[in-house]
Amino acid sequence: MISSSESPYLQFDRERWASLRDSEPMTLTKEEVERLRGINDELSMDEVRDIYLPLSRLLNYYLNARHNRQSVLMKFLKQEEQHIPFIISVAGSVSVGKSTSSRVLQALLSHWKESLKVALVTTDGFLHPNSVLEEKGLMLKKGFPQSYDTRKLLQFVMDVKSGKRHLQAPKYSHLTYDVIPNEYYEIDQPDILILEGLNVLQSSSDYPHSDKSHAFVSDFVDFSIYVDAEEEQLEEWYISRFLKLREGAFTNPESYFVNYSRLTTQEAILTAKTVWREINLQNLRQNIFPTRDRANLILHKGPEHIIDSVKLRK
Repeated sequence: MISSSESPYLQFDRERWASLRDSEPMTLTKEEVERLRGINDELSMDEVRDIYLPLSRLLNYYLNARHNRQSVLMKFLKQEEQHIPFIISVAGSVSVGKSTSSRVLQALLSHWKESLKVALVTTDGFLHPNSVLEEKGLMLKKGFPQSYDTRKLLQFVMDVKSGKRHLQAPKYSHLTYDVIPNEYYEIDQPDILILEGLNVLQSSSDYPHSDKSHAFVSDFVDFSIYVDAEEEQLEEWYISRFLKLREGAFTNPESYFVNYSRLTTQEAILTAKTVWREINLQNLRQNIFPTRDRANLILHKGPEHIIDSVKLRK
């Protein structure tokens, strides 16, 4: 472990972080781990054991501490204890593997107690529909903060945090590249909500000229995670994933990207590079990466999608 008085983080190499697993047992099978792995992402039993088991142990401590604090508050107020979900956010670039990290955490945390309910919601469902993005000229800014219905997302998170029941999270289709009309996931008072998205760490400091009273999703998050990697690595992963989708999901006649399946390999590589550099890289530099150092925990990935270091806020 490296501790510097000049840094707000404690830094761990993989070996030191893995030792913090203590005696926490592995609760996932090899088959379950394989199912949790995303397209073009690498996830091994070693990765779950060395990185995610210590993290799930830490999160359990945070969850218990928050519960104890809530109990003290309700005792002081002489009120019955309320059900207040613990919210974890997972941020990072396109192609970094946020979804895989989120699914692994959901699976591990769900095994802590039989009665523990862990919900996972991605912010994709809170994007404006394509018809609205086209009307506003934002289709090439999809994934940028302005492409989301931020009021709807914020209200959803506030409702979750206030303990409301039978909430609805909009569904998103990566096949049609659009929000699915009138289809929702029901979120009913989970013990833990994992919120995964590109911009979940944004705060008022990203909008210095805006109304300071405006709330952000990050204001209601109990623990935040940023999945990090170097730009060159991210571009390589994005292109690799694009090529795999070109041979898989893009071949579906209903796919929004069906025309990409007809590209030659070289044309596909050039297209992927263009999309990455003109859209995703710009979003990363302008909106996503600047929020990294607000996270409670930073998971840094090296080659092959393997996490090589962890930073934990002091």
